[in-house]
Parts: sequence; structure tokens; C-alpha cells
Amino acid sequence: MYVSAMAIASTDPTTGEVWQRFAVESQASIERKLDIAVESFALWSTTGFVERAALLRRVAELLDAEREACAQLMTREMGKTIRAARAEAEKCAATCRYYADESERLLSVESIQGESQRVQFDPLGPILAVMPWNFPFWQVVRFAAPAILAGNVALLKHASNVPSCALKLEELFRRAGAPEGVFQALLVGSDVVSSIIADRRVTAVTLTGSEAAGRAVGAAAGQALKPSVLELGGSDPFIVLASATLTRAIDAAVTARTLNNGQSCIAAKRFIVVDELYEQFMQVFVAKMGALRVGNPALETTDLGPLATRAMRDEVAQQVAALVAAGARVHLGGLIPPGPGNFYPATVLDSISTSAVSARDEVFGPVALVFRARDASHALELANDSDFGLGASVWTEDREQAREFARSLEVGSVFVNSIVASDPRFPFGGIKRSGYGRELGGYGLREFVNIKTVRCLFDATS
Repeated sequence: MYVSAMAIASTDPTTGEVWQRFAVESQASIERKLDIAVESFALWSTTGFVERAALLRRVAELLDAEREACAQLMTREMGKTIRAARAEAEKCAATCRYYADESERLLSVESIQGESQRVQFDPLGPILAVMPWNFPFWQVVRFAAPAILAGNVALLKHASNVPSCALKLEELFRRAGAPEGVFQALLVGSDVVSSIIADRRVTAVTLTGSEAAGRAVGAAAGQALKPSVLELGGSDPFIVLASATLTRAIDAAVTARTLNNGQSCIAAKRFIVVDELYEQFMQVFVAKMGALRVGNPALETTDLGPLATRAMRDEVAQQVAALVAAGARVHLGGLIPPGPGNFYPATVLDSISTSAVSARDEVFGPVALVFRARDASHALELANDSDFGLGASVWTEDREQAREFARSLEVGSVFVNSIVASDPRFPFGGIKRSGYGRELGGYGLREFVNIKTVRCLFDATS
């Protein structure tokens, strides 16, 4: 039932070297971990917020103390630049502290009419988290911190190319004092996820990943009548309007497209620029993208490292080739460089047909698709002409225009004069094919609790 045929290994994206292989969990091992999760939940759910918060603060302390080792592991296993990896570890620590500080307030009982009539927030049980490789620590912590502080226990099925990161996170929770079963990694392939979701010991599931993975997990959760949260892909617009401070917008555009080597669901992917600023934007944007230093992500000077796997690099190359075949013009990059590793250069395309398949799909690499808009109204139309709805970045100094775009953009997050980013204080998620449900903030904290109505009406004479 749970036997996986998939290989699990750590491969260096910079060299292509496989530096560690892992045995896939046996059915007996999975059964044992599910039993332990149920037993652990029975105890952990009865602990108070003080004890739960203390655990997360100790996890944060370990992340801070071992930031460099964690960063080096992320860089070696998935190609993230060392500077970005350090920032990821820091963000994970900050998120643990945020929930340690805020969870009791966010989950406090809501009195409707005194203590006898109230709404309370009870944990659900073991939660399965199916997590991606691109932010191998952050994606996990942003699920685990609120889920565990709400009284649930976590079962992590991480991406099969970042097993070392999964085991390191499990180790950090254990060394921080988490009781056995509060946080467990499952080294299994995606082919057994549906069976694990169907197991009665698992109460809910959350996934961050591709649209295909979301469809499979959402279907399995629906079949089992279990709650799910899906954070899927994005094709986020980066909209530059006439009143924008152009130099500031261009600097942000480079960062927004190349963050994490271009492998981020909330990376800007479609750059929509009004006609009067278009030529100036393109000239400077192409120059700045071309000046990025590509190379070994372990070096402090590197701006752009390799893509996580060879297959992903090849898929990006195929998408670019399809766009060019459909009439797109290449201003920069567009070709796989010679040599080892999964490198793909910073690439800028325009003259793109909006009907081209690759123009409507998510390009998960450092490829910027630039579109010319006649005016603000046309820019909004182009931005919403997408099957995705994760985030949007709007650049304007016109406050009324900013309010109109914030109201009209069909996305889960709108950022005005800054790039789209996740923050533990704010809910994160999308609409349309970008998924459903929310992570982070108070809304994310309440995704995996039983919102329970309690009414106690006693006879006044009793």
C-alpha cells in the first residue's frame, strides 16, 4: 500500500554529483510513524501555549546558531545562493518566534455571551505536509510553526531531491525538545502520497507545489473528505505605470525575477510596462539582467546559481524555445550554456503572443516575459488575463490608481511599490489555478483547527 518506487537522493545542481542516496521508507516504517503521530497528538494537544511556544523558540535559537550550516546544506542540495540561503534560515527563525509570541492571542477563545457560549479552536491531529524543494526550510517552517503551535503534529513529505534538508529539520525539532512524533520526516515518493492521505490517522493535508501535484493531492483529500490547503504556481504580473519611479521599479524587477534563481511561485514573471516608459525600461532592465554574476552558488559574489535539477533546466529551455518559435524576440540569454551543472542564463523576451502556451504557463527559471501596455487600463487587462492568481506587484506614485489596482487585480496579494513577498504576519495564498486556502498570519493558523461552537445552557435552578 505504501511501497514507493521513487529514488531519493541529494544531487549537487552545480556539478551534477550525487553525494548521498537514501533508502525509501518501508511500509512498516510508515505504519510505525503514523502510529507514533497519533500517540504524540494525544499528548501534545493537551499541552498549553507556553510549552508549545517554548519549543518553537528553541527551534529558532538552533536555526540562528546553525545558520551557516543550514545555509550550506540548502545551497549544496538545491542550488540556492549562499546569501539567499542564510536569509531563508533567518526568516524561519523569525517565523518561529512570531508564532510563539502570537499564537495564544490568535487562537484565544471567542466569547459570544460569556464563557458558556463561545467559539474555541481545537487542533485536528496529524497533518501531512507535501513540500517543495525551492525553499527547502522556509516552506516547511511556515507550515510547521503554526500547525504545531495550534496543537497539531506534523508529518513532512519533502521533495525527493532535498532529503537532507528534511532530515535536518527533523533533527532541529528533536534537539529543540519536541516530543517524539511532533515532527517527523517521511522519506517517500509522491506515488504513495494519496495512500497516506487516505489513511484514517492523517486528518488533513497541505501542499505547496505544481498544479499537477495540487490536482492529485486535492483529489485525494476530497475523496477522503479531509481539509486541504493548496499553494500552487503563479505567473505574477509586475506592472509599471506611467507615474512609477522607474529606476526603483527596474532594480526591483531584476530582484523579483531572479530571486532564488528564478524558482519562486511569487517571483514576477510577466512584466507589463505602459507604452511611454517601455523603451527606457527595456534598455535598463536588459542591461541590469545581463550584469548578473552567474556561477557557483556557494560563492558570496554569485547572483544567479543553477536550477535545482537538470529536468527543470531543460523544461525552461523548452518553454523559451516555444515562445521564440511563436514569435517572441530574445533580448538577452535564451540558450543553455556549455559546461556542467544545471545553469540557465538570465533571459529577457518581448513581442510575446499572449495566446502562446508557454506565455500562459509558469516559467520556473530566470526568464522575464515583457509586455507592452497601451495605458493603465490595458495593463490591468493584461495582468488579469491569466489562469493564475497568486500575487501582483504594481509600481505607481498615484494613490488613487494604486487603490484601483489593489481592488481590481485577481490575485491573493497585491504589493504596491515593492515586490511580492511572504511574511508571517500576513495571510499568503492565491485564487484560480494558484490554489486555495491560506498560510501564515491568523488566517493560516486557523486552517488546521476545528472551529468549535460551544453553548452550555443550564437550568437557572440547577
